Amino acid sequence: MIDRYTRPQMGSIFSLENKYRIWLEIEVLACEAQAQLGPQRGSGISVEEARWIREHADFDAGRIDELEATLNHDVIAFLTNVAEHVDAGLPDGALRPSRWVHYGMTSSDLGDTALCCQVTQAIDLVRAGVRSLAAVALRRAFELKDALCVGRTHGIHAEPMTLGMKFGAWAWALKRADERLDQARALSAARGAISGAVGSYSSIDPFVERYVCERLGLSADPLSTQVIARDNHAHVLAVLACTAATLEHIATEIRALQKSDTLEAEEPFAKGQKGSSAMPHKRNPITCERVCGLARVVKANAQVGFDDVALWHERDISHSGAERIVLSDSFTALDYMLAKMTWVLDGLVVYPENCRANLERTRGLIYSSKVLLALVDAGFSREAAYDVVQENAMAVWDDIQRAQPGPGLLERLEADERVTLDAASLGALFDPWSFLARRDVLFERLGTLEF
Repeated sequence: MIDRYTRPQMGSIFSLENKYRIWLEIEVLACEAQAQLGPQRGSGISVEEARWIREHADFDAGRIDELEATLNHDVIAFLTNVAEHVDAGLPDGALRPSRWVHYGMTSSDLGDTALCCQVTQAIDLVRAGVRSLAAVALRRAFELKDALCVGRTHGIHAEPMTLGMKFGAWAWALKRADERLDQARALSAARGAISGAVGSYSSIDPFVERYVCERLGLSADPLSTQVIARDNHAHVLAVLACTAATLEHIATEIRALQKSDTLEAEEPFAKGQKGSSAMPHKRNPITCERVCGLARVVKANAQVGFDDVALWHERDISHSGAERIVLSDSFTALDYMLAKMTWVLDGLVVYPENCRANLERTRGLIYSSKVLLALVDAGFSREAAYDVVQENAMAVWDDIQRAQPGPGLLERLEADERVTLDAASLGALFDPWSFLARRDVLFERLGTLEF
């Protein structure tokens, strides 16, 4: 992501500094756990040595890079640098407390557990963004509860509804996104494993794993095979992709409403903003378009997560390089998308006059379903009622297609001798509010929505 578009909180989660800080805490906690076990079950490290390590352990990212350039192993470079800090100032010949750091552990014990910490931190930040966006959607749903507009199915005018219903549907979708993120955090992200080379605890007591995981807010993986199984990471990426798809859905609807031929709503356009280098009149939905484009990236990254599940035997590193990209990129992109969509929904400009004009644009065709049911109530068979209404509706549609003046559906039905409804009853069917008498049910449900 471009730096100026990246919020610092998410960027810091996937920084080397944060990763190394978590690595350091894992190593120190493991030493403390070993000291509690004692020499019979642990490594032989004393409580005093564990305390010394806690007080002196540190790292320098630049020095780690320098070491890794020769060692070609990031964990060994890190441990070498930590040892330099832990043992600094000790007299020659003194036993080195650093010898206990990483005792009985393998690289994945450190890397996988830390990665899960980072992912849980990132999920918490994304959930905060989802909730902020949902709060705006919910507020605007009630603000626009009575803002009439036409509903569209297949892109074609269907029946009257209100703009508030659109925002309400988005609020519910974001509620589901929040719940999925919560479930993914608990089920797949908040895991840790410190179980040795193939997960058998051959050189480390399971107590160390429990001790470390509890203090990091993780649950111990019940059976890791050196790595935490990558179906967990695939699950997280899938939930991120689903959340991105929800934002894409919202952004796509706003883009459609902003078309010049529709213009019922418009994303904010700031004073002094320019829309086109060639056409000064342009006000393009660039933010929503950007969100739709980024959604493609997040959705595509989920496929990488699925491909990372199948590893050779107990472990290989075919997943490693790929997930370092897709996890950080997906979280960063989604965090940005949430911030931008919150801005869009909060400042979305609505044009009620255009909504009303579009409602009437098809000359009453949107009331056909009410007429159909009224004729059935009057004794028509459904098939006969459908034929009468459709015949008149298609005549109106033909006029509209040719941009020809002509009677609307109400006028044509009034002139049709087959229609037995009196003029007052027929006219009452062409009231948009007759479709919305029960909308309070929808908004009562929205009123119960909590995050």
